[in-house]
Amino acid sequence: MTHVLVTGGAGFIGTHVVAALLEAGHAVTILDSGHPGAHRTPPDAVPGAVLHRADLTDRAAVAAALTGVGAVIHQAAMVGLGVDLEDLPEYVRCNDLGTAVLLAGMARAGVGRLVLASSMVVYGEGAYTCPVHETVRPAPRTVGDLTAGRFEPGCPHCGATLAPGLIGEDAPVDPRSVYAATKVAQEHLTAAWARQTGGSVAALRYHNVYGPGMPRDTPYSGVAALFRSALEAGRAPRVFEDGGQRRDFVHVRDVAAANLAALDATGTGLGWRAYNVASGRPATVGELAAELAVAAGGPAPVVTGEFRLGDVRHVVAAPSRAAEELGFQAAVHLADGVAEFAHAALRG
Repeated sequence: MTHVLVTGGAGFIGTHVVAALLEAGHAVTILDSGHPGAHRTPPDAVPGAVLHRADLTDRAAVAAALTGVGAVIHQAAMVGLGVDLEDLPEYVRCNDLGTAVLLAGMARAGVGRLVLASSMVVYGEGAYTCPVHETVRPAPRTVGDLTAGRFEPGCPHCGATLAPGLIGEDAPVDPRSVYAATKVAQEHLTAAWARQTGGSVAALRYHNVYGPGMPRDTPYSGVAALFRSALEAGRAPRVFEDGGQRRDFVHVRDVAAANLAALDATGTGLGWRAYNVASGRPATVGELAAELAVAAGGPAPVVTGEFRLGDVRHVVAAPSRAAEELGFQAAVHLADGVAEFAHAALRG
């Protein structure tokens, strides 16, 4: 078994990863700052794990947390679209400077195995085909189109309606928000580290993660948590655009299982390799809201037509690489996961 450092191990996904590691017999150290974007109160100690309450940009704290460690699972990050561009320096500090400090510390400590929590946001829009021009990359949607309710991107060459498809890991990255840009930077930094040190990196591009322990309604929450918080308060979930945005909602326990599978892969001379972590069963945002409202016994969703400029229309994963190379396949079906999530505890 391996001694694993989990950065952000007291957060939503991190706590599930830590639990899975401990259940599998690994030794676990957690480094978590308790950032207010993810925690309203300082993180609690986890039975069976060592907790370092410190910021990832603190070189001395990172060095101490890496003592005796054989591999790192790097979950710590600010997530979501944030409030406005005033958040930009903090995203870069937490996500990119923090990753750089961690990688430098790993190089000094001789730790050569890393599992990175990346995100599907690195793709920007998903995969599309035009009936005339075949595979195309639509341009970012404009305020004018979104305000007019023209949510579907058109072909950048002829304007034709596009058919969304599955996006694979070899698609070019195209970040369309500050958060997305910082996740691309994390991928590039870890790839450079792997080349220079000979280390192994599995970059897990999480799709839309949901499940018990999501943070309550904050500017950094995912859409599932926003819907769940509204229902808990007796309010109808507010669905942006027309609700037809396609996503792949993957349960947090499946994400934890993917991290364990990737941890095994980093011991085999992996180099740097990206993997979609997804259910392989896409749904629309409107469908998620409707299923969650029924399961929670709350009011039906309201489709608002509102939008966020940094959002993309459709991102649906091709999950085959993770299945073939990591042996990972999601086990939780959306209906079952939503039925549980509708009544599960959220993070305060």
